[in-house]
Amino acid sequence: MANRDLSELTIVEAARGLRAGDFSSRELTQSCLNNIRQKDKEIGAFLSVFQDSALSQADLVDQALANRKELPALAGIPLAVKDNILIHGHRCSSAANILKSYSAAYDATVIKKLRDQGSVFIGKTNLDEFAMGSSTENSAFQVTRNPHDPERVPGGSSGGSAAAVAAGESLAALGSDTGGSIRQPAAFCGLVGLKPTYGAVSRYGLMAFASSLDQIGSLTKTSEDSCLIFRAIRGRDPMDTTSREGRFSQGREMSKLRVGIPQQCFGEGISSEMIKWMKRTIDHLKDLGAKTVSIDLSGLEYSLPIYYVIAPAEASANLARYDGLRYGQAELAESLKETYAQTRSRGFGLEVKRRIMLGAYILSAGHYDAYYQKAHKAKKLIQLEFGKALQKVDLILTPTTPGLPFKIGDRVDNPVEMYLSDLLTVSANLTGLPSVSIPVGREGKLPVGMQLIGPDFSEEFLLRVGSHLEWLS
Repeated sequence: MANRDLSELTIVEAARGLRAGDFSSRELTQSCLNNIRQKDKEIGAFLSVFQDSALSQADLVDQALANRKELPALAGIPLAVKDNILIHGHRCSSAANILKSYSAAYDATVIKKLRDQGSVFIGKTNLDEFAMGSSTENSAFQVTRNPHDPERVPGGSSGGSAAAVAAGESLAALGSDTGGSIRQPAAFCGLVGLKPTYGAVSRYGLMAFASSLDQIGSLTKTSEDSCLIFRAIRGRDPMDTTSREGRFSQGREMSKLRVGIPQQCFGEGISSEMIKWMKRTIDHLKDLGAKTVSIDLSGLEYSLPIYYVIAPAEASANLARYDGLRYGQAELAESLKETYAQTRSRGFGLEVKRRIMLGAYILSAGHYDAYYQKAHKAKKLIQLEFGKALQKVDLILTPTTPGLPFKIGDRVDNPVEMYLSDLLTVSANLTGLPSVSIPVGREGKLPVGMQLIGPDFSEEFLLRVGSHLEWLS
């Protein structure tokens, strides 16, 4: 271990080393803090770093280890947290000007659970403002860059979390996923990104974007690490009435596995590089003994327009609470109406304003039935289609993204092209199904990710299969 940068370790390796006495949690945490100091001016992954409190947390774990106490697997492990998840006493801005001075009054449920594990919170990471974006260029504070190529985006909206792990500034990170915001950055940064079953992980303490679609998950170096974090944060929470317990499936052995391959993944909008890696992944699965089955998922084609009706509508309602009087900055004017208008105009960025306006239009009189109600009916049809497909196969394989990481600035003036980044991920949010992005290879220096989608509460099964696909090992 002496010659290895501790920040390069996986959670499993670090936990083993801590218990063997090869290094301390303080040394492990300091290694990540050193990388933040050396790299983050270029990468821009963090909005705030908790150096003092992180080292204090690490010292508590080291003391417990010295006293030979049995500790959970995540004890002493430095984790980064997306800045739309509340940590008591720390700023939580959701990368928005309107919340730049807001300090969290309580811990999110996932943070409480990780505190109980003895995890070390190293800082809060950048995101697209209020999690609305696919590149982490829409932050009010800074642009985050991809550690594999700083000229390219790390994905979004959890781009800061992904970049932090990929750059060795944290061993793992929490993110949120409303339409692909964990899985797309994971694919762009060469990580495992898990979006759990809707309701499997409490959303209490997550700043809401679209409440029927949001889910908290993790970005890790391996499927094994992802499973450790998922086990720690899952479970029903009385503070979140949408949370639920589930019977977690272990699934089949690889030799008996049936993998659904949607015909739509070889069609329009999917790059030649993604099609090539899709075929390589299929061949690898066959070599492992799995059977692949061609399936028709026409719902993939309609998922994106349905998503961009439902998500903005829910966002416009959720973001109504940010008026500058109860939360965040206020721009005081002569009348209350003008105060609201000026506060929201100056406090929200362009993309957030665009989605609020779109959502308000969708929910307005005369349009609610025509758009919102129809979108929910179409969502039901997609849920039925995926349900039928998963009766024939054990899981579904698609590319995570239609193409490789794009250059910073390439799509900021073309929102429709930016939205197309989520073409293959939004269906898992609409259906509520668990989904994971697995790094399978590289095109030059750029990572490529493949996505696995399974039945409700099949997270551990998906991760077990994913472990066989990491870098096509």
